Amino acid sequence: MKSYNRSDRISQQIKRELSEIIQRNEIKDDRIGGLVSITDVEVSGDLRNVKVYFSVYGEEAQRVGTLAALESAAGFLRGEICRRLGIRFAPELTFALDDSLERGNRITELLEKIKRDEL
Repeated sequence: MKSYNRSDRISQQIKRELSEIIQRNEIKDDRIGGLVSITDVEVSGDLRNVKVYFSVYGEEAQRVGTLAALESAAGFLRGEICRRLGIRFAPELTFALDDSLERGNRITELLEKIKRDEL
């Protein structure tokens, strides 16, 4: 049976809370556009640093705008995470755009094109 350490549990909780905050439009910023999803959260062993990977299904301008909006809302998000999880220290948040969904869609499109060309 696999045992989970505290940083794994905290990372899953942070992922869930950030997703909820974004879905409920609690970040009042017009730059957040497209379909935004939190794909992964990495928490350091001391729980002081958190790297948040997110994906935006939309245009490049929406991706850049969403990154800027999340970075500017980092203070608000730190406070919300601390309050909602009941942890003593608010972790430092850094955001990184995860383009794996777009790459996956592109690969699927290429495979479909190859399939159509062979038929």
